[in-house]
Amino acid sequence: MSATTDFYIAQADKCRTEADASPLTQVRDRNLRAAAAWQAMADKLLHSEKLRADKERLAAIAATPDAG
Repeated sequence: MSATTDFYIAQADKCRTEADASPLTQVRDRNLRAAAAWQAMADKLLHSEKLRADKERLAAIAATPDAG
């Protein structure tokens, strides 16, 4: 996981914590929307990192000469 992904997840957790602590419905809803947005950014980045790693793995396999 990259530092950016860790940051996004930390922000999402922070927003969820603030939502849980808020007695105000509008503030709670705003924090929950923000948490969802941060989580979506983290999920998208994790997906992109996985695709990149898969592509690099396949390129390495393709570059390996056949043993036989």
